[in-house]
Amino acid sequence: MNTNRETSKVKGSRSVHAKRRAAITVQQLIRSSGLVAMASGMLFIVIQTIHPADILSSVTTGRWAIVHCLGVAMCFLGLIGIAGIYARQVEETGWLGLAGYLLLSLFYVLTMAFQFVEAFISPVLATHAPKLEESILGIVIGTVSEVNLGAIAKVFMLTGIMYLLGGLLFGIAVIRAGILSRWGGGLLVFSTVLPLLLSSLVHHPYDRLFAVPMGISLVWMGYSLWRERLEIG
Repeated sequence: MNTNRETSKVKGSRSVHAKRRAAITVQQLIRSSGLVAMASGMLFIVIQTIHPADILSSVTTGRWAIVHCLGVAMCFLGLIGIAGIYARQVEETGWLGLAGYLLLSLFYVLTMAFQFVEAFISPVLATHAPKLEESILGIVIGTVSEVNLGAIAKVFMLTGIMYLLGGLLFGIAVIRAGILSRWGGGLLVFSTVLPLLLSSLVHHPYDRLFAVPMGISLVWMGYSLWRERLEIG
């Protein structure tokens, strides 16, 4: 009888330790995603500073390929970073955080697809179908397309809406939750509202400057998550 009790205690102890190790692993992963978010934010800033002009002659250059390969990496890291930031405060942010998280995640997914096209397909189009490539560039700079691109232009516009609305909702949710840096969440809201206020005054390519506060806010929130000492229950 005593042997059975001791065996049961040993099994219970092992179960507790296993759950504790699992909790540590999950929390470490969430905390590590802060570093990923910081990397995504820094890439976002760097891309704006080295992005070549959106003209046909730029598309076939090595700089164009590098920038948009970095764009693919930025979006991939952003997906992981945002997921970690949301996971840390999922209960506190409520539906507002969920809506912002989903919108930002869709923004990263669609933008990653566009970045991939610009990195690997656009250089080929610039050589063999320049009119088509000029029409694709026209979506970015806001000129009338000579080629009917179907739903591509609408999807690109949709990514802008997701970027603005997702950043606004997610930033407000971070501020309300009070878990991570409220200043980082506030900067996210500011960087989202800024283009709406100055869009009539600042045109492409100078509007790329609006992305710098967005990148800084992601770095800020990622750092806030990474440095946090999560308590293990």
